[in-house]
Amino acid sequence: MLERFALISAVLSCTLLIQPAAGAASCLSALSASPTGAEQPASASENQPYHFGFKRSVNGQLPSINEEGFKTIVDRYDAVFTGDTSRKELFLTFDNGYENGYTAPILDVLKAKKVPAAFFVTGHYVKDQPELVKRMAAEGHIVGNHSWSHPDMTTLDDGKIKEELDRVKTAASSLTGTDKMRYLRPPRGIFSEHVLRVTKELGYTNVFWSLAYKDWDVNDQKGASYAYQKVIAQLHPGAVLLLHSVSRDNAEALSSIIDEARRQGYEFKTLDELSLKRKAGFGTP
Repeated sequence: MLERFALISAVLSCTLLIQPAAGAASCLSALSASPTGAEQPASASENQPYHFGFKRSVNGQLPSINEEGFKTIVDRYDAVFTGDTSRKELFLTFDNGYENGYTAPILDVLKAKKVPAAFFVTGHYVKDQPELVKRMAAEGHIVGNHSWSHPDMTTLDDGKIKEELDRVKTAASSLTGTDKMRYLRPPRGIFSEHVLRVTKELGYTNVFWSLAYKDWDVNDQKGASYAYQKVIAQLHPGAVLLLHSVSRDNAEALSSIIDEARRQGYEFKTLDELSLKRKAGFGTP
């Protein structure tokens, strides 16, 4: 009875006391903090799915998500799209859904070139390639979460989202010896405000990208030169590069990509360094 009274009071407070301009967000906040302890269902707008996309960089100009309809949501939940766009810094990331024989050569290049990277792994990858996951961590790379079964997370409730991520984190932690899994790449680049809110509450920074090309189709590889041209043409300050480790082209072009990026004055940084800079308050485009 007391809990019902508290909930009614919260509703009345939202209705009568909050100015219209602040109403919706403040009211939801008040209800979510109500003493009932019940999980509040996501609204229809919060569940609207988005497929991450962006206006590509050309001639070093900055890419943009301003026209995609989701920039305010990405910003609201501190998701990563680019790094510090005032500096020639690059953040190299790989998606590892399954192994195709190229991750070890990629790691060899990164080690030889002293370049840090982040590898977003699925449950299948952790189970199938434990030694490679161990090697990623041992050589100083970030192991990120790409979900257990690679679902469309906008179709999942809070509990299922947590389960998908916890299973990867637990399995990876048993291999790497650390439970510091802070970064998430939503499977297939599909997300909603609900997904970003829930995963942020679970302690994750969602990492999208500002440089990519169609590299995931193993039956449509076009050679190292093609991969090199596609990546170099999109270089821009603060770029978050998304590459797929299943690509033969990526593995064969990686050394040349690194060399050319450095020749142009770029430095490769880690997502941890990016997180520290974001906390220091640099802006996003």
